[in-house]
Amino acid sequence: MSFHEDESLDIGSAGQSKLESFLFSCELSSKVPFYTFQGDEEEDLEHFLELRTVCLGEGAKEESNVVEVTAMNHQGKTISVPIANLHISCLPMVSLGEFELKAPVTIRLKAGTGPVTVSGLHLIASQVEESDLSDEDYEDDDDDEDEEEDITPIKPAKKKQKQ
Repeated sequence: MSFHEDESLDIGSAGQSKLESFLFSCELSSKVPFYTFQGDEEEDLEHFLELRTVCLGEGAKEESNVVEVTAMNHQGKTISVPIANLHISCLPMVSLGEFELKAPVTIRLKAGTGPVTVSGLHLIASQVEESDLSDEDYEDDDDDEDEEEDITPIKPAKKKQKQ
C-alpha cells in the first residue's frame, strides 16, 4: 500500500485521516548495530515505517550482512524477521517494495560488519475532523458538478443535399 504526502484517506463516517510522508534512512555497522524507530507520543498520530531498500555501503567487506526487523505482529507480540542477506559480490542491494510496519520498529544488523543503509518513508497518519476541512475542499467538488451541468449536448451535423 503506497501513500504520497498529504494524501487523504476516507475512513467512513468517523471522518478522514491525513497521511504525511517523510524520507527515512539509517546506517547500521559494527559500531552502531541497531536503530529503533519510534513515533511521537501524541494520541491522535500513528507512525509507520515503510521500508524500501537495504543497501551495502562503501567499504563493505566480502561477508554476509544479515538485516532483521523486530516489530509487533497482528496479535501484539514482538516478532523478529530477517529481511535481507547482502553480499558485496553477488547481492549488494535489496528492494523491499513497500514493506510497511507500525512503530515501534527495531532494525538490526544481525550478522556482518556493514555498513548497511536502510531507507524508506516515515508515514504519519492523523485524524482530520470534518470542521478542519477547508471550505475550498467542498467548493472544488461543487465546481466540478456545475461544469458537468453546463455542458451542452452536441447536435449532429446537417447533411448537405445533392442537387
